[in-house]
Amino acid sequence: MNVVITQPSAAPVIQALRSIGYNPNTAIADLVDNSLDANASSIKVDFKYNQADSLITITDDGQGMNEEMLQQAMNIGSKDPRNKRDAKELGRFGMGLKTASFSLGKRLSVLTKYEGNYYERCWDLDHVSSTNEWELFTEIPQDIKNLLGEIEGDNGTIVCIDKLDRFMGHGKSIIKENTFYTKIERINRHLEFVFHSILENSNVAVSLNGKKITPWNPFMIQHESTIEGELQVIRINDNRIKVKYYILPHASNLSEPEYKKAGGYKGWRDHQGLYIYRENRLLYFGDWMGLFPKDAASQLARIRIDIPNSADAEWQVDIKKSGINLPEEAKRRLAAIAGIARKVSRDIFYFRTQSSGNGGNSLAKGSLNTWEQSGREDGPQFILNRNNPLLSEILKNIDEKNAKLLNLYLKFVQLGSPSNIIDSPKASEEMLQEVSDGDRELVVQLASTMLSIGIANNEEQLLTTIITQPAFDSINRMTVKNILLEAGLIERA
Repeated sequence: MNVVITQPSAAPVIQALRSIGYNPNTAIADLVDNSLDANASSIKVDFKYNQADSLITITDDGQGMNEEMLQQAMNIGSKDPRNKRDAKELGRFGMGLKTASFSLGKRLSVLTKYEGNYYERCWDLDHVSSTNEWELFTEIPQDIKNLLGEIEGDNGTIVCIDKLDRFMGHGKSIIKENTFYTKIERINRHLEFVFHSILENSNVAVSLNGKKITPWNPFMIQHESTIEGELQVIRINDNRIKVKYYILPHASNLSEPEYKKAGGYKGWRDHQGLYIYRENRLLYFGDWMGLFPKDAASQLARIRIDIPNSADAEWQVDIKKSGINLPEEAKRRLAAIAGIARKVSRDIFYFRTQSSGNGGNSLAKGSLNTWEQSGREDGPQFILNRNNPLLSEILKNIDEKNAKLLNLYLKFVQLGSPSNIIDSPKASEEMLQEVSDGDRELVVQLASTMLSIGIANNEEQLLTTIITQPAFDSINRMTVKNILLEAGLIERA
């Protein structure tokens, strides 16, 4: 079959790429992603106001690029989104550097240093529009280059965007300096939110106009009255998705500054719902995504969902990394978890069932339900509510040894509940099985406890007791024996 190779006209395509849907917040966040992917430990975002000649620079001390790498990075569509990504890689389409920059201004200059050598490229959309050709300059205009200065060390990159018609306006509509800095403040709030998990868990420092970005955690994990649900892992099309709900404190347990800060820049009502992270970077938040409507009583519930970059296609992550869709396979399980969180939120919102922290009744903390639906298909369907205030009070008033025994007992109550074992697969073949780390640890923990308190006095009693537990119906005798041998709890014959 005959084919004709066609090349899209440069000018209209470039203009279309400028209108993908970025706003200044998402554009700058996408550019910071590139620095993080370059393993930078210092990322400096700077806005310089000079009316029509204002500019934006992003400077990092990452690994830099040689000439071939830089040329690839400046190509339109430098990555196939179907290709497997490295672990923790934030990029997807190979479009972010260009599309994010073009959404702000008409000229993109990149100066990079790799093993002590400088390389540079420049897209000027005025030139592309006038020639209607994909002509990329191999040199940065000298006046811009003078402003960029030198890159410290042997490696690093400076991205510069000027001719900021989209960010600044043009002609008589150029924004004033106070408006300029108001927009920067909004960008600051966005960055401290979107990258909070990365900033909290790494040595990366991000600054905006010389001021360090301080992470804003929406889950108030440091507050004593915040309720954390159990971390659950669900499998969607071979991808492990981590889910955990948080119930924020009632307003009566917060000071005025705490309450205002926890409400976020959208307010309490609009910060409820699902928070979806991709490789620790926030993609989407503040909505139940069709699972439930927003309501006042659910505003304390925030649910963190972590997906790997290998799940991009099924979760439909967009170019801007600010839009996403729930896979059908995830909706039912997420709805079950969200339903629990919303119920606890309603209990606290209406009945203030949390401790006030000022001498009030400590039994008033958490939900009184003893069981919760887990929302899982690959594990227990029901889990014990470890936030039950009666249980919390018991654990607080017993010593460490007895607390460990009680917690172990509760694990087996949970695993042995009829609702959890009704469909449990039975071990039948006497062959060594693959066992999860969690099940292996539980076998060792139970065996150690039985030996220490004298429930089992020899190997036969120990093995018989373990394999007759409903929680271990799916593990055969040979596998249990092997686990105990490896743990040194029984001796080889």
